[in-house]
Parts: sequence; C-alpha cells; structure tokens
Amino acid sequence: QVQLVESGGGLVSPGGSLRLSCVASERTLSSYTLGWFRQAPGKEREFVGAIKPTSSNPYYADSVKGRFTISRERAKNTVYLQMNGLNPEDTAVYYCAAGRVITSSLASQNAYGYWGPGTQVTVSS
Repeated sequence: QVQLVESGGGLVSPGGSLRLSCVASERTLSSYTLGWFRQAPGKEREFVGAIKPTSSNPYYADSVKGRFTISRERAKNTVYLQMNGLNPEDTAVYYCAAGRVITSSLASQNAYGYWGPGTQVTVSS
C-alpha cells in the first residue's frame, strides 16, 4: 500500500520561498513516479512537476520551470518541491502523487493512483 504525506505549506510573501516535502511509504520512490500537482480555488488540478523512479532529471510545467525544483532523498523516502520566486498565482493546495507513469502521461493526474492529502500554500502580502 502506497501512502503519501505532504508537509511544508504555509503563508509566504510574494517573492519568497517554501520547500514542500512528500514522505512516501517504503520502496515507493524506487518503484513509482512521484508527481506534484496543485489546485487553486475554483480551478482544476494542474501538473507542477514529476520525477521518475530511475531518473535524476525531473519534468516541470512551463509555469514553474526555473522557479521550482524537485529533488529526492531516497534514504528518507522523501521527495521535495523547492519553490522560489513565489507569486500569488502559486496559491493552491499542493498534492504529491505516485503512479507507474509513462513519460507522455506525466502531466495527467489520471495516471497517478495514489495521492497525499495535500498541503496549503498561500502567497500573499
């Protein structure tokens, strides 16, 4: 059973940074693609980025490329989402997801079978 728990959300000023963590159950990182998605109020859930189990090169949505970085710490079963240069449009609930995902489907939430409960990120002055 795959379990995911996000943490690290909060309130940050525009231009600030946050690092989100997603702790996964054991062996998840070695078997599943880990993705980050977000959902703003009144909007559909959207892809942020993902990292495949055997790759060290994450994929990113154009909206966050150059500002967000995904990294992985296998010893802690944890994937991180470092977010820099935050702006109010980044306000959303951020979700970690896991699945056996082919590259062409990385941005599709339907490709992920396991989801964390989410963590709120609010960017406001």
